[in-house]
Amino acid sequence: MSVIKMLDGQVIVVTGAGRGIGRAIAMKLAAAGAKVVVNDLGVSADGEGSDTGPAAEVVKEISDLGGVAIANFDSVAEWDSAHEIIQAAIDNFGRVDGLVNNAGIVRDSIFHKMQEEAFDIVLKVHLKGSFNMSRACAPHFREQSGGCMVHMTSTSGLIGNLGQANYMAAKLGIVGLSKSIALDMSRYNVRSNCISPFAWSRLFGAVPTNTPEQQARVEKIKQMTPEKIAPLATALFSDAAKDITGQIFAVRNNEIFLMSQSRPIRAAHTAEGWTPETVSERVFSAFQPSMYLLDRTADIFSWDPV
Repeated sequence: MSVIKMLDGQVIVVTGAGRGIGRAIAMKLAAAGAKVVVNDLGVSADGEGSDTGPAAEVVKEISDLGGVAIANFDSVAEWDSAHEIIQAAIDNFGRVDGLVNNAGIVRDSIFHKMQEEAFDIVLKVHLKGSFNMSRACAPHFREQSGGCMVHMTSTSGLIGNLGQANYMAAKLGIVGLSKSIALDMSRYNVRSNCISPFAWSRLFGAVPTNTPEQQARVEKIKQMTPEKIAPLATALFSDAAKDITGQIFAVRNNEIFLMSQSRPIRAAHTAEGWTPETVSERVFSAFQPSMYLLDRTADIFSWDPV
């Protein structure tokens, strides 16, 4: 008698699934019974080149373990090709139930030296790519009255890091995109959540290791493997998460966090209305104790991974 698995019958598309976090998630989804579309262009960390090998290899690994998967090599960054990725799921498996927006690249640079092309391409892959893929799924999810999306954000956007204006803008934009999808499509039983992953991958290649402190930080990051992200991502597609939508999670090794979202923390009012002078005199000083410092991710997550 066969064992019924958590995601039996579901068809899930995972972008950027040829390596790292995407690969780990695709493998775990398949192990849970989902049929997986393994999408990956096979580009370098900065978005150059192409290689069909990584996606094909993941499909072989899944097949060798008794799972079901197909490879796809279209780009998430273009409207038409993103729709082709979803169409591949339908053509091969008859439907699409879930999407993991994981594809991404990095082009790090300190802000005053960042070039327009580096800003544009990172937003195009991360943010526009997530929109393209989600939008391609939306009509199918609406028609079948159900679907689930998981988008990869980052503490770079949620908190901050140096030299990543493009990446930070894209990743915080993805949070807004996910919340909009959750709000607009809740009537169709469509869920949308974000995961902020801490994991060593090739996208960390630009992390400096010039000092003992930097080297120690990288060694800690290496402990946090992509496989640690996959259980939460998989569980979000299960029936246990049927009421979970519009949330932001973070995973750091064996820790899972529910992240905060922007809400008012202090208020000031006056019956007479404000002038620049009264704002300067009263508001800034009142709000100062509650204002955020220029924190970076390492400042907030200051303890070693558990």
